[in-house]
Amino acid sequence: MPKLKTHSGAKKRFNLTKTGKVKRAHANKRHLLNGHGKTTKLKRGLRAGAYADKTNEPAIKRLIPYK
Repeated sequence: MPKLKTHSGAKKRFNLTKTGKVKRAHANKRHLLNGHGKTTKLKRGLRAGAYADKTNEPAIKRLIPYK
């Protein structure tokens, strides 16, 4: 049986829900958070997670087979 390689970066970034959906963090969260960057209202909206698009779910599930 060949060894199955997983992607540790994807393992940290995505979670699978009990229903099989892929949960991810919001994008554009790391740049210009202070000062003249994003507003408080926008940053508050970026705190919550989001679900990955259904078209990307099969590719993400292949990256994290054991999760």
